[in-house]
Parts: sequence; structure tokens; C-alpha cells
Amino acid sequence: MILSALLTSVGINLLLCILFFTLYSILRKQPSNIDVYAPRLVAEGKAHSSAFSLERLLPSPGWVRRAWQLSEDELLSAAGLDGVVFMRIFTFSLKIFSFMGLVGILILLPINYVGKQLNAFDISDLPNKSLDAFSISNLEDGSKRLWVHFVALYLATGVVCYFLYHEYRYISLKRLDLFYSSKPQPHQFTILVRSIPKSSEGTSSDSVESFFAEYYPSIYLSHTMVCRTSKLQGLITDAKKLYKKLTDLKSDAHAQHKSRRSGFLGLWGQKVTLVDHYGKKLEDLEENVRMEQSDVSLAREELPEAFVSFKTRYGASTALHIKQSDNPAEWVTEIAPEPSDVYWPFFYATFLPRWISKLIVIVATIILTLLFLIPVAFVQGLANASQLVKWLPFLKGILTIAFVSQVITGYLPSLILQWFLSIVPPIMKIFSSMQGYISNSEIEKSACTKVLWFTIWNVFFANVLTGSAFSTFQFFLDFKDIPQTLAIAVPGQVQMSLRIYLFFPSF
Repeated sequence: MILSALLTSVGINLLLCILFFTLYSILRKQPSNIDVYAPRLVAEGKAHSSAFSLERLLPSPGWVRRAWQLSEDELLSAAGLDGVVFMRIFTFSLKIFSFMGLVGILILLPINYVGKQLNAFDISDLPNKSLDAFSISNLEDGSKRLWVHFVALYLATGVVCYFLYHEYRYISLKRLDLFYSSKPQPHQFTILVRSIPKSSEGTSSDSVESFFAEYYPSIYLSHTMVCRTSKLQGLITDAKKLYKKLTDLKSDAHAQHKSRRSGFLGLWGQKVTLVDHYGKKLEDLEENVRMEQSDVSLAREELPEAFVSFKTRYGASTALHIKQSDNPAEWVTEIAPEPSDVYWPFFYATFLPRWISKLIVIVATIILTLLFLIPVAFVQGLANASQLVKWLPFLKGILTIAFVSQVITGYLPSLILQWFLSIVPPIMKIFSSMQGYISNSEIEKSACTKVLWFTIWNVFFANVLTGSAFSTFQFFLDFKDIPQTLAIAVPGQVQMSLRIYLFFPSF
């Protein structure tokens, strides 16, 4: 890729950023979008619509300055610890990027460019230079300037480790301060016990009572058995969706007067307003929920799982970390999630199905990662104009147009790759939900971990190797030359991979 193609990509992305900032600045001031951009004010009853003014239609960048001027204490009270950590991630990234940018632009790029391995130094033809001229591959074999790269690498590693330690220590202390200053929550006194062994003398509830009363007599408080309520959970989910739809209708003055027929699919029957129609359906669902709750209480189909509560948080933590049985598949303890965070669909799976599902998900994740080599190889082919013409000769005439060539090789690869990457997080979340996690937060954490490893593989391995293979495809014909070929091609290809992810961020 030539430098002008990179600058074209940067220019397009900057224009898109300005466009998105402008649209956000205008849309956030429209009364119809107040539920989206100011949900906290709506929940607190502080939101109010004002008279129309021209200022609503003009972009105002003042919100950016106010957002950055917000103190950490104000951010903590408004958005919680998650908001503080999110902003710390931004500041941490800016610190690392600033340091790396200064070292790379002021030291490494000039040293690489004056090398003679690929081409002679010609500052007049700089826009048409290949980016390989700015990489380490342009240094001569055995050049003493390689020591600058080694020193920069160790220096960068040390700086990153220092900032990581500082941020981790700061956030950990902040989390402890918030924990000690907040009110105790019920789930902090509770653990989840799974795989409770069956007893011939009584029920699972009796087994839990006798077990914890015997081994934790001074700290054990009570327990609640988990019962099979799959139908009840479905009714509650439907009721929540209907309640949300009814709330949205009531908040919209125009939608309150909309009507439909009460018959099947609204095709026949008496005309009723949507508010009355959904209100009646919600009442019916609430009645069904109460009846199902009664049936569950009477049937009481207990599962070998229980929420066990203790008198102190220290007692719950002690029971959580102590091995309860010689058999690792029995009396398994886990942290109890918050009531609103419980994920019920996979809650009833036993040890073996959960273990099998984890194995299946690992295999499926590996297959997805390998299949992603197809779009990655395609993108790398677009990024190399000479190779693109070689494989698709009919594009030779189009690529002779400078701007079209710069867009195809400089911007289109990033756009296509990021479009493919956008479908990865939802797929990873589906995979994580199949692994037997009992809380939504654990599912999201597992999905983030999968996306992280997926991105690392594609940035540092798949992207580089496929690009190197595309540029030197003949190395597959002689396997003994593979290490030497990759050693030459990979350094020049790394800048392409980093450009794709730096100038067109993924998530």
C-alpha cells in the first residue's frame, strides 16, 4: 500500500467522525429522542419539552468539552464505577497512543525510511512511496540501526506495564472504597450450591440444611431451593416485554389514541385503543403468572441446586472458597449473582451437560476463527494493488485512476473487515450463553474474552500471515523456504494490519 492510500483512508474516517459527531449533536437535542439520550432524566421526572428553536437544528460541540470536564467524583455519582472505568480506559489508551506515536513518528519512521533495503531515499516522491519503506523491512541486513528498534520495544513494554500497574492499582482501590462505603446487598451474603447429592433419607432441602448446619453452625442462616419454573420464566419474560411496550405507548401522547381490532391479528372484532388492548393482555398474563406460581409451589419440583445465605459476608466468602467435598462434581459452590442478573435458561443443566457444552463451544469458536481467514485473506488481497491486478486483470483499468485506487486499497479493506468483525460479538455472546453460566454478566464477560482472543489472533497472526502469503504466494511451493520468506514479508505487512484496526476501530 502506498502512503497516499493511507492518507485517503484517514481523511475518509475523519470526515465520517465529524459527520457522526454532528448528527449526535443535533439528534440529542430533539424532544422525541429524550428517552434515548437522557433516560436518567426521564426516570427521575426531570425531563421536559421546550418550545421549538433554531438552536435545536444546529450542531453544538459544547457537550464534548463538558463531558471531558466532568470530575471523576461527578462521573462516579452519575454513572457508577463502570462509567469511571470506561473513561479510565480512554485516558489509558490516549497515554499509550501518545507515547507510541511520538516514538514511532519521531524516531522509528525516519530511521526506517533512510534505509536502502527496498528503495533509494527520494523525498520528492513521498506520497507515492509504499508503506513498506517506513517499516523495519527497509533496513539493511545487519544494520546497527536495528538496536533502536530493540530499545524502543523494551521501552514501550516497560511504559505499558507501568501504566497497567498504575491503572489496575487505582481501580482496585476505587472498587474497595466503593464496596466498603455502599450498603450491604443480599447477594453478598449468599452463595449458589450446585450438584447437591441425592439422599435416600430425605429431600435435597433436608440435605442442604443438615450439611451446612453441621459444618457451618455459627454462620449458616438459611437456604432456598431452586425449583423448575421454565414455564413461569417464559410468562414473566412475555409480561416484561408487554409492560415495556405499554410504558412506551403511555409516554407517547400521539400513540395513546391509536386503535386496532381486538380479534386475531387485528383483522376483526371490536375496535379498542392500543393502551387498553395491551393493558388487558398484561392483566391476563399477570393472572397466568399467579396461577403458575401456585402450581410451582404445590408441585415443588426441587432441583439439586440451592441459594445458601449466611449471617455475614465473611462467612459467605469462607464457604465459597472452601472445598466442600472430596468429589469435585458434588457440592459445587459459586458466587450468587444479583437477582436481576440471573440467567435462567441454562440454570438447570447438571455438571456433565455443562462440561460437554463448554467443549462444543470451544470447538465452535475455533472453527469460527479459522473460517474468518477467508474474509481476512480477501481484505489483504484488496490492500495489495499489484497482487489484485495480478489475480483480477479486468480491474487494471479502474486501478489506474488514482483516487479509485486509493479508496480500494486504502479504505475498502478496513470497511469490509470491520463489517465482518461486527457480527463476531453477537455470535460470541450466543456461544457464551450456551456454556452454562448463571448470570448475564458472566456471559458478557466470557463473550468479551472470546472477542479479545479472536481480535488478537486476527491482528497479530491471521492478518499478517495471510497478507504475507498473498504478497509472496509462491512460498507454498517450497516448504523449506517458508521461515525465510515470512521473515522478509511479515515486517512489511504488520503496518497494514495495524492500520486497519487503528484507523477503523472495531467495537
